Amino acid sequence: MDALPLVALVAASAAMAGLARRTPVPAPLLLVAMGLIGSYVPGVPTYTLDAHIVLPLLLPPLLYTAAVDSSYLDLRANLRPVALLSVGYVLFATVAVGWLAYRLVPDLPLTAALVLGAVIAPPDAVTAAAIARRVGLPARVTTILQGESLVNDATAITAYKVALAAAVGEGMSWGAGIGEFFLASVGGVAAGLVLMVPLHWLRTHLKEPLLQNTLSLLIPFVAYAAAERVHASGVLAVVVVALYLGHRSWQVDFATRLQEAAVWKMVAFILESAVFALIGLQLPFVLKGLGTYAVADALWYAVAVFLAVVVVRFIWVYPATYLPRLSRRIRDREPGTDWTAPLIVGWAGMRGVVSLAIAFSIPMVTADGADFPARNLVLFLTFTTVIGTLVIQGLTLPLLVRVLRLPGRDRQAETLAEAQAQSEASTAAEARLEELLGDERNRLPQPLTDRLRTVLERRRNAVWERLGASNPVTGESADDTYRRLAGEMIEAEREVFVRLRDERGIDDEMMRTLLRRLDLEEAAAYREESD
Repeated sequence: MDALPLVALVAASAAMAGLARRTPVPAPLLLVAMGLIGSYVPGVPTYTLDAHIVLPLLLPPLLYTAAVDSSYLDLRANLRPVALLSVGYVLFATVAVGWLAYRLVPDLPLTAALVLGAVIAPPDAVTAAAIARRVGLPARVTTILQGESLVNDATAITAYKVALAAAVGEGMSWGAGIGEFFLASVGGVAAGLVLMVPLHWLRTHLKEPLLQNTLSLLIPFVAYAAAERVHASGVLAVVVVALYLGHRSWQVDFATRLQEAAVWKMVAFILESAVFALIGLQLPFVLKGLGTYAVADALWYAVAVFLAVVVVRFIWVYPATYLPRLSRRIRDREPGTDWTAPLIVGWAGMRGVVSLAIAFSIPMVTADGADFPARNLVLFLTFTTVIGTLVIQGLTLPLLVRVLRLPGRDRQAETLAEAQAQSEASTAAEARLEELLGDERNRLPQPLTDRLRTVLERRRNAVWERLGASNPVTGESADDTYRRLAGEMIEAEREVFVRLRDERGIDDEMMRTLLRRLDLEEAAAYREESD
């Protein structure tokens, strides 16, 4: 097997994703455009999405990293809107879009139309997270979109299986379909609940960070495979496990957390980049398969289905936002909202790789040996819907946010809350230090005792300093200046160690040991900045 095409895909998509960080264009859009163009460049290999690879191998780690970084408490506080979107909307869109396609396309069976509806019903988890991070949506809107995208794939995949069984002639009744849906949903949650505690126990009892991170990389695949083995939803199992582990990540030692954050950031970056590039690269394959359908007719169907997908989401979002608020209990429990938040939620329904992967898994023939009705058209309409939502909605969403002047994250309030939390924690640490130093077994020379107190005091003051005045010359806060000077000092030491190694004053092993100490010092001095 030639691995060069895969390596080329990963390298090219990572390079384009890195380039996107220097442009105002969101990375998913640039990667899709690169894929569209690259699909017609001579010499570029043919990349075909395989549901047997995307669903069990790419989807679990992408869902896992998104869920681990989500807030269980925020999702629980917004459970009603998340459930209405991730379950109610997906089922509504499956039926509504499927019925429109049935009425629009001549000779398209209703069962095949419902397969199309289920395929393009779920907004994409990767796309939602990537776009939300870039445009700076309000915190509650971001939580709702991320929560929806974590669960809706399970709803759509189950709805697809039910519609597909009817389309290929397996004779599944509506009652059996509803039963399968609940079995998959309840089973997926149950599988996650069963796995999450022993997996967390393993994470906290393995003492070697390398082993702990190896386990971390295996967890999403284990959860997904275990649930699918009993015909439950692997998506829900991964999400449940990831939310639990993310909520309790503080119980894992610091070395594991540092390694894990770096490893998963790299994994997510590579997978997200490759996934969006793969979407664009499907164009030749989709067009080639149109067969008997005239291009003009197929494009008309594509425009109609895209518009239906957009309109149907708004038809669901606004009533789902306001009708429940007729209840006083819900009004008292949830914050109020105006018309702008559901507008953003409605417009942020970008589709992605999961829809394409499901579409490519549609079998060629039915149970009686006949060709699956309009399979190639379903692939084409799925592809155009994914591209349309990514390009049109993805490009205009930042502009819409700016025009509506939505209140983004209140950085001043967040910094104040951080400072207050740090002050309270530092007070507790100071009391604990004095208690420990009162024990004869913990006596230290005065310089080391002073150093402990100085480090503690700096942590207490650093956040407050960000709220204060900045340097009139550099614009830096005192904390920024401190970290910059500490970095310069560490760099000076690093250069000496390298020079001594080059002069054979120390060997490479000793240099690496000394550099690691400096790296840890630098990590302590520099607060990690969010993307």
